Amino acid sequence: MAEEAAGRRRMIDRVRHRREQHKRRSRAYRIAFGIAGFVVLLGGIVLSLPFVPGPGLVLVAVGLGMLALEFAWAERLLERIIGRVEQASERAARATPAQKGLMAVALAVGVAALVAVALLWDVPGLPI
Repeated sequence: MAEEAAGRRRMIDRVRHRREQHKRRSRAYRIAFGIAGFVVLLGGIVLSLPFVPGPGLVLVAVGLGMLALEFAWAERLLERIIGRVEQASERAARATPAQKGLMAVALAVGVAALVAVALLWDVPGLPI
């Protein structure tokens, strides 16, 4: 537990160090970087929805890491998200082979369902 807290603290310290470097950049760069951070964060939020497969929590953490260079609220949220990412990785590491197999099957069924929906309903924008 203390090891996790130390790792989290090192990560936040790196963000704070990078913030000082980031503040020296031009205003246009910082605005573009902030917009990119919001785009990554929104993408992570969408991928965190239960019906959309993907690494949502990781993208949320990356987006918050980008925004933490500009905003204090993003740094506070980043600290909380890092804790959740660590918990999720620990749970995944403790999963039994049966649980891992079940998740693989569930992912395959989800992908097959998305392909079937795209084929049956001719969803625009999909390359199928």
